[in-house]
Formats: sequence, C-alpha cells, structure tokens
Amino acid sequence: MTDVDSLNEALKAISVSTELIEEELKPHLDTVLTALLEKKKDAAVDIVRSGILPTLAQALQSRSSLSCQVALLVAEMAREATVREPCIEAGLVKALVPHLNSSDQEMLLNTGRAIGRICFDNIHQQDQLVQSGVIPRLVSIMKEYPDNDLLVNVCLLALCNLADLDCAREALVEQDVADTLILQLKRAPDAERRHVILEILSSLGESDPLKLQFAESGVPEALSLMIQNLQGHSDPHDLCSVKIASNLIVSLLLGDESMQKCFGEGSGVVYQDILSWLQSSNTQLQLSGALAIANFARNDNNCVKMLDLGVVPHILTLLEQHVDEGDVSVQHAGLSALRNLAIPATNKVRMLEDGVTERIKSLLRTDMPPVQFKLLGMLRMMVDGQEGAALKLGRDAMLLARIMEWCQAKDHTGVRGEASRLLAALIRHSRSPEVVCAVARADGVRHLISMATSEHVIMQNEALVALAIASAVDIESMKDPFSEAELLPMLKNMLDDPVGAVEVKFSALGLICTLANSGVMRDELNSVNIKESLNILADHSSSKLATQASSILTLLSNTS
Repeated sequence: MTDVDSLNEALKAISVSTELIEEELKPHLDTVLTALLEKKKDAAVDIVRSGILPTLAQALQSRSSLSCQVALLVAEMAREATVREPCIEAGLVKALVPHLNSSDQEMLLNTGRAIGRICFDNIHQQDQLVQSGVIPRLVSIMKEYPDNDLLVNVCLLALCNLADLDCAREALVEQDVADTLILQLKRAPDAERRHVILEILSSLGESDPLKLQFAESGVPEALSLMIQNLQGHSDPHDLCSVKIASNLIVSLLLGDESMQKCFGEGSGVVYQDILSWLQSSNTQLQLSGALAIANFARNDNNCVKMLDLGVVPHILTLLEQHVDEGDVSVQHAGLSALRNLAIPATNKVRMLEDGVTERIKSLLRTDMPPVQFKLLGMLRMMVDGQEGAALKLGRDAMLLARIMEWCQAKDHTGVRGEASRLLAALIRHSRSPEVVCAVARADGVRHLISMATSEHVIMQNEALVALAIASAVDIESMKDPFSEAELLPMLKNMLDDPVGAVEVKFSALGLICTLANSGVMRDELNSVNIKESLNILADHSSSKLATQASSILTLLSNTS
C-alpha cells in the first residue's frame, strides 16, 4: 500500500467513526500525522476534504488522551494557509483554547502552535482570542516555564501577532508583562528570539500606559544594557538589534512620565548611556542619541540641567563629524536637540557665550533641504530675544548671502519660509540700522515683502513687524526696495481685504504709521489713496483697528 493509500484509508476510517474510541483512532491519527510531518503533497488539503475536522474538534473537547496528538496534527496541518479558514469554521480554535490551561508542557506547546498558525494574519480571530482571555494565560505560561525555550517561543510569537490590537494592549497593562519580557530578553539564545521580543516591546510601547509601565519596570535599562553588550559587533543581526532597541528607547521617551523616569535628574543610567551614544562610531546610535536628547529637552528644567552637565559640546562635535558627506538624519536630529535646548532664555545666553552659533555655521554649506530647514530654525531660536546674537548674525555677510539663496529655494517651501523668518527675526531682535542696511544691501527686503503675503498669519505678522522696524531705523535703505516691490499697493490691498485677519491688518497699519511718521513716503501713501482704506477701517468693529486707523488719518491730515 502506498503512502497516499495509507493516508486515504486512515482518513476514511476516522470519518466513519461514530464514537471516539481512543484505541481505534490512535493508529489512524498516527498515519495522518506522519503524512503531515513528512510533508506529503496536499496532505493538509486532503484532510480538510475528508470531513474529519469536526471529529478532531470533538476529540479536543473530550479532553481525552488523544488531545495532545490531535493538537499536534492540527498545528502541522495549519502550516498550510488554505486550510486555516476551514479549521476555524469547524470550531477547532474554540476547542483548542481551553487546553492553554493544561499543566502538560507538550500539550501547551502543540496547542499554542496550532492556535498561532490558524489565527495568523486573521484580525477577527485574533480579536476573538483576546476576548476569550488568552493574553493572561500566555504571560502566565512564560512565567511558569521560563526555561522551556520552545514553549516560550510559541508564547512570544503569539504575543507578537496580537500586540498591535488595542484590546491586547489593554489586557497586557494588567499583566505586568514587562518583567517577563525583560527576563526573556536577557536569556535570549539568538538574534531571532531577541527580535521577536523587541518587536513586541516596540508595538506595546506605542501605548502610553505601557510606556510608563515599561519605564518603571526597567525596560529602557535592559535595552540599554543589551545595546552595550552588542556594541562593536559587526554581525548584521546584532546591528539590527541595536537599531530596534535604540529606536524603542527613543519611542519610550515620547511619554512625559517615562521620559522623566529615564532622565533621573541627569543621573539616570539610560541618560548616561545615551550620552555615550553621541560619541559612538555607530551612526544609528548617534542618531538615536540625538533624538533622545531632543526628547529629554521637551522639559525646560531638563534643558538647564543638561547644559550644566555639558551635553552641548557632544552634540556640536557630532554635527561637525557629519558636515561633509555626513548622515542627514544625524544632522537633522542634532539640530533639533540644540533647538530644544535653546528654548529656555537662560540657556540661549549660555549657548551663545559658548560659541554655539559659530560652530553650527559650518553647516551652512550643506545642500540637504532637511538640514537647511533645521539649521535656519535653530538660528532663529538662538536670536529670539537676544539682541547681541541678532546683531552679530545680522552683520555676517556669508550668512546673509546663504539666507538669500534659501529664500529662493524653489523645491522646498519649508526652507524658503524658514529663511524668510530668520531674516525677519534678525531685524526684529536687533533693531539695528547696521543689520537693516546689511539686509537691504543683500537684497533681502523683497523677500520680507513676499513673506508679508504668506498664507500663514504668523509669518505675515513677523514680516510686517520687521519691515516696520526697518523703516523706523533706516527709511533711506528701505525706500527703493519698497518702491520696486510695490509695497504700498500691497498694504492697501491688505487693508481692503474683507476676509483678512484682524491681526494682519493691525500689523499693516503699524508699518503704514511708521512710513507716515517718516515723512519720506507720505506722497506715495497719498498716491495709492490709502486714506480711503483708513476711513473704512476707522469704523471697523475691532476698536483696536479703528483707533489705529483714525490715528494714522489724523497724522496724514496734519502733515498734508
């Protein structure tokens, strides 16, 4: 009799069985299982066609001595994707789930494999599994049998498949799963096991309650220790583990409470390890280190503390390493970290005294728009409220020339916008005739006028305020650029715009008032019939606007 004939005979014998007589069924089940283990072609499909799946479900429900063998048979059969749906329809999953409470480790192994394979990539079934309470049981099995690698692996794979479900994450919050995963991470025999655990942690780490639970349970410290042990390894799997783990630590820092826990007032183990990443030769660790510092710097107290602890020189050295042919992501992250650190006013002063702006100016030669964007934002943050810094940068011909180039960036609106905003900031915060004259010489006034017509109200206001200050301190430098760019007709249109923002109209009036006060451009103001627009605004529902418009009308009338 051929193997195929043996399988068909066994399937026929099982299908005609009216009672689950163990002695009679066992040899037939052995034959079927052998066909599956020997990978006989279409064996799984033949089993489904034979109609014995309800019998297998019944055998599992009866909790007979055949249950373990049947669970193994189902697990092997479910390797074939095409038979999984028939297994579900025959009730095999429901029949298998209660066996997760078995005290027999082989039964647990076979059951876990069978359920995992049947429900793989089936969201509805996975949701049903979570609702049936498998999450607590999977965690319990790993706690009860932590040294059974095969069984632990099945539980980990199951958690990995379920971890993206919100209901699974909610269930795991109650299970203190972090300690179990840390234990298994420390004893992981190979990179494959590490990656499964890291994938589970990454998925669960997206939940804010679990972020905090992980931080309190020592997950970041365990990950950091793993990274430390793998540093210097060249094996691609080890490098992949380092990448996943460092990204996960950065992700856990997105939670405010978990971030503070890891920071530990600057003395936390994780923070100290992250500082060493900045000095690593591993680009991935450099990137994660810079991103982590940027996350720690979301808190002003942390910013001040990190400056005290000397983090800035490490970031500057890192940035300088990547100036030429460097990693764009590292530069981007490093500048983000510096920008966040510069938010507290006291830090700005100290960073300026330490020559931060001078050192990051080496990045001006970069051709990468993401780095250009971050660099401009960083410089704008550094001059915010800092007259001396704005004066120094505003007189820097090389910087102004680069800003002019970026104000005309055709393919990157973000760079164009940030360049214009930095230009406006240099004038607003320096209020210096020298800076105004330098900007005018560099042909920057037209970019500010263009910025005043931006679709973003904040940019319009910044531009109009900068133009008003420039007019007040050096109207002579402004006259020709204003005329060439047809500023006054543009201002009149702003005032006449029925849907224009009140704050923009108010800033436009501030600029018009400055021009009227200067006396140099009164004739031009009258030539565009600005009084007509002012008369209308004098009756505006905003008392602030109406008062300002009336004041300018009076000023123009008294001097006409």
